[in-house]
Amino acid sequence: MPAHPIREFLRCLPKCEHHIHLEGALTPDVLFSLAAKNQITLPQNDEAFESPTSLIERYKRFTSLDDFLHYYYIGMSALVTASDFEDLAWDYFQHASADGVAHAEVFFDPQAHTTRGIKYTTVVEGFGKACKRAEKELGITTLLTSCFLRHLPPKDCLEIFEDEEVQKSYKSGVVRAIGLDSSEKDFPPENFTELYRKAKDLGLKLTAHAGEEAPASYISSALHNLGVTRIDHGIQLINDPQLMKKIALDKTMLTVCPLSNVVLRCVDTIKDVPIRKLLDAGVQFSINSDDPAYFGGYILDNYVAVHEAFDLNVKEWESIVKAGIEGSWCSAERKDELLQRLHRVLAEWKGKI
Repeated sequence: MPAHPIREFLRCLPKCEHHIHLEGALTPDVLFSLAAKNQITLPQNDEAFESPTSLIERYKRFTSLDDFLHYYYIGMSALVTASDFEDLAWDYFQHASADGVAHAEVFFDPQAHTTRGIKYTTVVEGFGKACKRAEKELGITTLLTSCFLRHLPPKDCLEIFEDEEVQKSYKSGVVRAIGLDSSEKDFPPENFTELYRKAKDLGLKLTAHAGEEAPASYISSALHNLGVTRIDHGIQLINDPQLMKKIALDKTMLTVCPLSNVVLRCVDTIKDVPIRKLLDAGVQFSINSDDPAYFGGYILDNYVAVHEAFDLNVKEWESIVKAGIEGSWCSAERKDELLQRLHRVLAEWKGKI
């Protein structure tokens, strides 16, 4: 099967991206530009920061999640003004639009900014403006999710959650969900039960990173202790057949990030990402880019990599895209629009691939 028609078919599919960290879309070129503008000195004792090119090369050699996070948090230091955050998010949305993303539920890390003196309102103002612009100019519907850093004390997470400005952003609907990210091992979901209970009381949508490099028990804990309705990553699910059956039955969606899994050494190759096992088990999942500036690929690159590894047929791609639409937190009307768009794309491509 020729590569180019399949890539174009995959591009045309109305994709929903549920697992994208806006800070993870900070390319080295943008990082160096913002650092110069804001007079931020990047590390002088790390040759990776000699140029954007050398930094890209270093990104190809991550040894673990924590190794990646080291560079991830350094990169954030260049983000200072609301316009910086807007420019960053707008750069992502342009890539997403080119890749056929129709709906994007995007993550951001408030604590990574407030702990270095950046106001929460500055972050939300910038990201919020980019979201509105994406909806108006690109036709991408959006939803902001504030993620809490699990390597920090739970009381610190609760403290920022209860901050007056943070609460305002939830109650106004500017931010409509919470998540849990950063280093997974040694920071189990149950540490954040109170935080999630309070978020649920506000009517926020709930998700959490679980089962990326930590065992499947973290997935179970996120479901039972946090009450999440979605699991980010979740690839360790295949090691717990009973839990996998329950997740399939409950239609709990996983937000799988194939290229990320390979770059962070969670698996050796794309073929080791459990795409086929999840499909065979009837588990609902979407395919996402996670931190595209660091992992060498946006969402279409992930779709193409999965296709090349598993040679999925049109029906299987339809089921993946449909699961992503139905598992989104957008309105029922928007879901109907996207399902109709999916059917039109399938009709247009019938017999061509």
